Amino acid sequence: MSENAQSTMYDEVLDVLDKLRPFLQRDGGDVELVDVEDGIVKLRLMGACGSCPSSTITLKAGIERALLEEVEGVQEVMQVF
Repeated sequence: MSENAQSTMYDEVLDVLDKLRPFLQRDGGDVELVDVEDGIVKLRLMGACGSCPSSTITLKAGIERALLEEVEGVQEVMQVF
């Protein structure tokens, strides 16, 4: 993937996260984009989301699903600590 395409994907991922952020913040959490590399989006869940037992569900069923639907080239979402 070219650097320009990588940069565009990064920006598109940020746009989707900005749409999801109010829902996370409502529950006392947040999300930080750490990196996008070869279609893998690396996120850090923060606040209440970082220690929530449902954080894996939030990450996979919520955030990953939205990114797969809205950003071409995203293959997977990983949580980093």
